[in-house]
Amino acid sequence: MSPLKKKKSPWNMGEYTPTKEELKAYAWCIRNNIIIAPLAKAEGCWLIEITINGKKNRSPEEFIRNVIWEKLYQYCKYYYDKYDKKI
Repeated sequence: MSPLKKKKSPWNMGEYTPTKEELKAYAWCIRNNIIIAPLAKAEGCWLIEITINGKKNRSPEEFIRNVIWEKLYQYCKYYYDKYDKKI
């Protein structure tokens, strides 16, 4: 392996390009004190932690590389759709 080429770490979360709608939902969640973030459980395995007004919950499912980002934005969209007009 070339010294210029980095080896991917097992903690690498991969890449994901969110849509404009997903970014809008993510920003809305932050503005409304709904924090949704990945939480490392083990190498190559993550949970999603959701904090709403200081109360934390974790996803029952574990997610792998690349899937973690897609799921994070799905949660953002869920809360945006559920509470946008109510908050």
